[in-house]
Amino acid sequence: MPRKDGREALKEIKSDPKLRNIPVVVFTTSKAEEDVYKTYELGVNSFITKPVTFDNLIKVMQTLGTYWLEIVELPGDNDGK
Repeated sequence: MPRKDGREALKEIKSDPKLRNIPVVVFTTSKAEEDVYKTYELGVNSFITKPVTFDNLIKVMQTLGTYWLEIVELPGDNDGK
């Protein structure tokens, strides 16, 4: 991202009362344990390391979509789940 990194953006999102409840998923090439800890401390909801192959990327994205759009209960969900 130009002008700021993801951690800076995450800090801004989680410090704004209007945005705080938006689920944030970090999708990164990093596998560093320090990055995992830092982002969870900042309020990230999921930390996912990007798969190496395109086929695995598709699988991860499908699973992520199923989880966030069909399984998880989020604040403000009023569709009867």
